[in-house]
Amino acid sequence: MATNRRVSRVAELIKREVSQMLLNGIKDDRVGTGMVSITDVDVSGDLQHAKIYVSIYGTEEAKAETMAGLKSATGYVRSELGARVRLRRTPEVVFIEDRSIERGTKVLSLLNRIQQERKPEDWREGEYDNKEENS
Repeated sequence: MATNRRVSRVAELIKREVSQMLLNGIKDDRVGTGMVSITDVDVSGDLQHAKIYVSIYGTEEAKAETMAGLKSATGYVRSELGARVRLRRTPEVVFIEDRSIERGTKVLSLLNRIQQERKPEDWREGEYDNKEENS
């Protein structure tokens, strides 16, 4: 088992190298369909497995195509990681779509809409405090 510090360093290294591969290494046209960015890399304690979380901007079709392209490029990514990163054994790579940014944006827009719909007189100073005391 590797130490937590080493696991996090390997995860950061994998994130950096795969990001470079996304820019100019992977030749699959499907990967370029949506804008892809790596949000996180989760490496197991024994450094044998790496989950690479990707955020894809685009339509649902573009997201599906991009994920299919990434899954087909898994072998290439793993072999390139083996050449670029000095580890005893190259970890198995799995790409997982990360929709957390999308969910966060949706929550923020809902909060903004609620704030827009509230009347300014509901927030008059002191009125809110009185409502709490009466409850």
